[in-house]
Amino acid sequence: MEAGERKKCFLKQRQVLIFFVLLGIAQAGSEPRRYSVAEEMESGSFVANLLQDLGLEVDDLAARAPRVVSKGKKMRLHFDRQTGDLLLNEKLDREELCGPTEPCVLPFQMLLKNPLKFFQAELQIRDINDHSPVFLDKEIILKISESITPGTTFLIERAQDLDVGSNSLQSYAVSPNSHFHLKLQDSSDGTILPQLVLDKALDREVQPEIRLTITALDGGIPPRSGTALICIEVLDINDNAPEFAKLHYEVHVLENSPIGSQVAIVSARDLDIGTYGEISYLLSQASEDIRKTFRINAKSGELLLTQELDFESIQTYTLNIQATDGGGLSGSCVVFVQVMDLNDNPPELTISTLISEIPENLQETVIAVFSVSDPDSGENGRMVCSIQDDLPFILKPSVENFYSLVTNTALDRETRSEYNITITVTDMGTPRLKTQHTITVLVSDVNDNAPAFTQTSYTLSVRENNSPALHIGSVRATDRDAGANAQVTYSLLPPLDPHVPLASLVSINPDNGHLFALRSLDYEALRAFEFRVGAADRGSPALSSQALVRVLVADDNDNAPFVLYPLQNASAPCTELVPRAAEAGYLVTKVVAVDGDSGQNAWLSYQLLKATEPGLFGVWAHNGEVRTARLLSERDAAKHRLLVLVKDNGEPPLSASVTLHVLLVDGFSQPYLPAPEAEAADAAPTAPLTVYLVVALASVSSLFVFSVLVFVAVRLCRRGGVGRCSVPEGPFPGHLVDVSGTGTLSQSYQYEVCLTGGSGTFKFLKPVIPNFLTKDEERVSEANPNFRNSFEFS
Repeated sequence: MEAGERKKCFLKQRQVLIFFVLLGIAQAGSEPRRYSVAEEMESGSFVANLLQDLGLEVDDLAARAPRVVSKGKKMRLHFDRQTGDLLLNEKLDREELCGPTEPCVLPFQMLLKNPLKFFQAELQIRDINDHSPVFLDKEIILKISESITPGTTFLIERAQDLDVGSNSLQSYAVSPNSHFHLKLQDSSDGTILPQLVLDKALDREVQPEIRLTITALDGGIPPRSGTALICIEVLDINDNAPEFAKLHYEVHVLENSPIGSQVAIVSARDLDIGTYGEISYLLSQASEDIRKTFRINAKSGELLLTQELDFESIQTYTLNIQATDGGGLSGSCVVFVQVMDLNDNPPELTISTLISEIPENLQETVIAVFSVSDPDSGENGRMVCSIQDDLPFILKPSVENFYSLVTNTALDRETRSEYNITITVTDMGTPRLKTQHTITVLVSDVNDNAPAFTQTSYTLSVRENNSPALHIGSVRATDRDAGANAQVTYSLLPPLDPHVPLASLVSINPDNGHLFALRSLDYEALRAFEFRVGAADRGSPALSSQALVRVLVADDNDNAPFVLYPLQNASAPCTELVPRAAEAGYLVTKVVAVDGDSGQNAWLSYQLLKATEPGLFGVWAHNGEVRTARLLSERDAAKHRLLVLVKDNGEPPLSASVTLHVLLVDGFSQPYLPAPEAEAADAAPTAPLTVYLVVALASVSSLFVFSVLVFVAVRLCRRGGVGRCSVPEGPFPGHLVDVSGTGTLSQSYQYEVCLTGGSGTFKFLKPVIPNFLTKDEERVSEANPNFRNSFEFS
C-alpha cells in the first residue's frame, strides 16, 4: 500500500518537474550555466554551490523556495535549501544516459518562486573508464585462400567499448606470428577498424589453420582490454568474390510489424562454382541493437524482425550485410530500414496546479498552467486541448504546446463551491487517441451575503404574570456564506417607541436568537410592544439585517370586579329611598362595577345573594339594576338590606360583593334614618322627640348630599359635552355585561361620577388620572367613542 502511494507521489512530482523543465526551456533565453561531475559518483555527492549564480543569499532560500526540475522520470539532482549546494540524487551512468554521445549533458532548470523565475543550467557527466572493450564474437573465423598474395588485408570484427573519449577503444594488438601483422584504419565515424595484413603467402599443405589472439585496448588509466580468438582457415584458390545485385537497399517498415515478419531480401552472386560459388549471408559490423532487432537467413538472404520496432525510440537502421563464398571472398551491401510511425502513443499532459482554491469575487484568475506533448510525428503528433463547455473557465494558449486555465467570469461560491475540470488532449491521428486529466478547484467564501431572517416580522404571544426568564419565542436568520462569514449573532435594536423600557422587558441569546421575558408582564399596564432584532455575521466587514418583533401580552383573569357604586367604605352606608307607591319593576338603584381584565375575563354578571325579604327585590344579571319584584304593601318592612354578588366570566371566576340599604318611604319628603340607626331604633324604641330630631337631621343631611351630587354631576356632564351617557354595546351574552368597554380597567383608577337630578341617570365618564395607553388602546379608543365606560338607568 505504501509503495503504491509512493509511486503515485513520484509520478505526480515527475509531471510537475517535466512541466517546469518545458516551461523553462520555452521562456528562458539566456545562455545556460554549465557544471560537471564524474559518472558513478555516490548519491549525495557535491556538484556545485549555486548561491552566487542564483544571486541569492542563504537567508533568501526559504522565501524563494528554489527547486531543481529536469526532464525525465527520475530526479537525478537535489538542491539543498540549507546550504545552496547542488547534490547528486543518485549514481549517474553516462553510458545509460547518453550512450556514445559526447559530451553527455543533462539539462536542468532552477525554479524560484515569489516571484517566479527560471535559471537554466547544464550538468556535463564526465566519463570514467568503467567499461572494457568487448568483442561481440569471441571467435572470429577467417577463410583465406592460399593464393592470396602478401600485402592483402582482411577486415576483423571490431570490439565495442561503451566509454568515450580517451577512455574509449584506442588500439588493437595481435599475438606474435610469422604470417600476419595488424593494421589499424580510421573509419568515417571516427572508430578504429582492425585489419590483418598478410606478410607472406599461405601454404595450406604446410599449415591449414592458423590461430591468433587479438587484443583491444582502451586509453583509460589503468587501461582495460578485451580479447577474441581469430581462427584462420586456409582455403584453396578462389578468384571470384560474391557481388550484390544492389549496393544500397532502402525499405520502409511499420513500427507495429509483428516479430518474424520479412523486412527485405538481399541477393548476391558468385561466378565461381562448387564450394567457391556457395554464398552465405551475415550481418557485418552490426551493433547490439541491430543484432537484437534483425536476423538474416544465411542461405536465402531474407532479413527478418526479431523484436518489435518503436518509431519513438529509433527511426532508422543501417545494416551492413556481407556475402561470403566458399572460398572466403566476400562482398557487402547496405540496407537502410526506415521505421514508419503509427499513432500508438496517446498525448502526454504535464500540469502544475498553481491555485487550488480561489476567492469567489476574482474576475480573471490563472488556475493552472500545463504543457502537452505527443511522441508521434505528423498528424499523429498534432494535438487539440479542450475542457467542458458548461464551466466558467477557458483555455488560453501561451507558447507552443503550453496552455493556461483561467476563470472566464467571477465565481459564486453560494451557487457552486467546487469544480471538477477535465482537461482533454486529443491527437489528430487515426485512430484518434486522447488523454484526460481532472483537477479540482475549490471556491473560497467572501462575505457577500447578509444574514436573512426567515420572516420580515415576528408576532409572539406571552401570557401576563409570566415567570421571569421565560422563553417567549425565537427569531432565526440564515447566511448563505460559509465559515465565520455565516456565523450569525443576534442583538436587540433600540425600540421604535422610546417609552418602552425594552432593556428591562426582554433579552435575546446572541447565538441562537431565543427571546426571553426578563420580568413578569402585566396585561393591564402593557398590552403589546414592538422592537427590532438585528442579525450580523462575523465577516469582515460584517453584514447585518433587521426584523420586527411584536410581542402581544395575553390577559389572565387576575383582577376581581371592583364596585364603583355604591362605594363600600368605612363611612356611613348609602341608603336608597323607594316610595311605597312604586310599581313592580321600579328601579331602586344600579350596582356599577368594573373589571381590569379584558374579553370574557371582564364580562360581569350580577346576582342577589341575600335579602331581608327575598321576594321583594330582584337584580338584573346583565346590567346590575336593582328593581322591585312586586307592588309594595303596608305590611312590608320599612328597612331592607340586600347583598349583591358581582362575578366575572374568567377561569376561574373572580367576584366581589356589595351591600345595599333600602328604605321604603311614603314620599321623598319623609325623613329617614340610616340603616344601622334604624335597626337600633327597632331594637330599642326612643322617645318621640328624639325620633323627630333624628329624622329632621337625616333629611337635611340627605338633601345636602343630594344637592352636592347634582352640582358635581352637572359640571361633569357639561365638561364632557354630553347630556346623557349611553350604555356601551358589545357582542357579549345577554346575562353578562362588559363594564369596561375593552375590559382593561384597573382597580387602582379613580373615576368622575355624574348624577343628574331628576333624570335618574348615573354616568361613568372617564378616569380622573390619565391612563397611558398603548398604541393599540389609542386606536381602539379613537375607533370606538364609547370606549369610556358609561351606565344609564332611569
